[in-house]
Amino acid sequence: MKVNIHSVAQEAGVSIATVSKVINHTGSISEQTRKKVLAAMDKLNYHRDIAAASLRGKRTNAIGLLVPDISNPFYADIARSIEDRSRELGFSVMMCNTDNDADKEKNYLSLLTSQRIDGLVVASAFRSTDLLEEMMEKQGVPIVLIASEIPKLSINTVTVDDYKGGYLAASHLLSLGHKRIAIIAENVRSNEPRLAAFKDAMQEAELPVPDEYIVKTEALIQKGYESAKQLLSLEERPTAIFACNDLLAAGVIQAAKEIDLSIPQDLSVVGFDNTVLSTTTSPMLTTISQPIKEMGAKVVELLMQEMEASRSYKERLLLSPELMIRQSTASLH
Repeated sequence: MKVNIHSVAQEAGVSIATVSKVINHTGSISEQTRKKVLAAMDKLNYHRDIAAASLRGKRTNAIGLLVPDISNPFYADIARSIEDRSRELGFSVMMCNTDNDADKEKNYLSLLTSQRIDGLVVASAFRSTDLLEEMMEKQGVPIVLIASEIPKLSINTVTVDDYKGGYLAASHLLSLGHKRIAIIAENVRSNEPRLAAFKDAMQEAELPVPDEYIVKTEALIQKGYESAKQLLSLEERPTAIFACNDLLAAGVIQAAKEIDLSIPQDLSVVGFDNTVLSTTTSPMLTTISQPIKEMGAKVVELLMQEMEASRSYKERLLLSPELMIRQSTASLH
């Protein structure tokens, strides 16, 4: 027997109209009732016919999510937080991995448009900004950004204060007495304020940052490893390294161990993001924590607001990071 909206209503003990309101995110429904309907949908494994709903001109209750690299724990955590909040509000998420490739971006936007998504969350630098603009203005698809910014577009955005995060990382290492501090940054927009804050903190401490102490690369453990090998082979090697994400920091730890440097006795390491990697490295990583769960919830809520009624003004939510001190940093001996 095919499961339909009538089956869900009967299982939940509510009217068909109530189930429809929950599915279509319309009307006034209590949280208790909404959860009861969603539980019934889960139990019966009920899925809406998206194509049919689209032909009727109704919402599909599906949103798209573009991430650059789902193998990066930060984006995996972002995706999970977005999916959790979306599901609470009765929406499913269609996730696409772009690899920061313009052709993939174009193809995925075409795919998501054909699926008639109700809105789109972009969690990557996104190279094809003209396509996003067309999607918003000509096709009327609400779009929000998370953990990235596109200054030329008027668009709702949720980010963390990257400058504050970079300053916290540098200040922590300076407070431990380190003077030779290097930085490994990723070649993305979000790392620019992290690098700027690092330089500012060092300048305030009246400490030089040699050009060779600044490395820019990709967000891969292997790249963190290679960058650290380069830094640690210098005649005046750094006593501390700020890696602008946890993947790079994990690579730094690998490189240090390979040449028998003890962490944190010989080298202090700070990461950024506070992903699962930060508690699985040995020693556990001191890092800058982004409020990932809050970021995911906020971006979904902004998208829902935009879906209800597009506003001429857009919000830029800037959330605050925190320093998480663990075992990878120590006072300079």
